Amino acid sequence: MPTNITLVQGDITEQDVDAVVNAANSSLLGGGGVDGAIHRKGGPDILAECRELRATQYGRGLPTGQAVATTAGRLPARWVIHTVGPVHQGAGSDPAPLASCYRESLRVADRLGARTVAFPAISTGAYRWPLEEAARVAVETVRAADTEVEEARFVLFDQRAYTAFAAQIG
Repeated sequence: MPTNITLVQGDITEQDVDAVVNAANSSLLGGGGVDGAIHRKGGPDILAECRELRATQYGRGLPTGQAVATTAGRLPARWVIHTVGPVHQGAGSDPAPLASCYRESLRVADRLGARTVAFPAISTGAYRWPLEEAARVAVETVRAADTEVEEARFVLFDQRAYTAFAAQIG
């Protein structure tokens, strides 16, 4: 069954979905942007599980393009799927690691049994990925994914991001 792709402009920490995707940094210990918002609103349980992951599986941090799940703490979601997007290096940057973030997040969602997943615009903030290209990669990857996820909801922080993603949905 094809995944239904929806768009909403708003706050990803307020989404009532099975899983929220966190645009994390490799440390998994919180940061700015989406990552900081999820850790602040979700509370200490998320950080505690992230510390455990660092101590047991990801001593050197979560690699770019990979994904791992934790509790969602006080968020309305059941789980947080943490993924590390690539930093844009300028013209000619390889979009494959960015696509991997979406694909791997859906793989983790399938393993959890999540049917609704909220995604941010991964790598478009501090990691400087051009919004239009990031939207294209995100939508194409989710559309092509072999997944049991029924709804992939892109939660866009502002009108500019919403417009870029809406142009890809067509």
